[in-house]
Amino acid sequence: MEKETVAPKIRRQRGAWTEEKFRARVYEWAKKIGVTPKAIRLRSMKRKWASCSSRGRLTFDTSLLNCERGFGDYVIAHELLHLQVPNHGKLFKSLMSSFIPHWERYAKTT
Repeated sequence: MEKETVAPKIRRQRGAWTEEKFRARVYEWAKKIGVTPKAIRLRSMKRKWASCSSRGRLTFDTSLLNCERGFGDYVIAHELLHLQVPNHGKLFKSLMSSFIPHWERYAKTT
């Protein structure tokens, strides 16, 4: 998921998450979606908010820890859904809508 520009209110939530709480949130979402990631990593990423490898490893940018929780949930759900659907086609968008209603508002800020 590409970074580019992000609305200021999404980025200015200092300490919205701890690393432990963020990882726990990923597992909560994984259970809701019905997937099991092989690994969850947090590291600094220059161009993306997150990525999902073909082997089921999720990597999230550490700057998400300071983002608004709704945006964090959007990124988490987006990457977890890639464990089921590897592209951004109609099925992916339909699943996003079922888990994150109005997810498009976040997609426009990434």
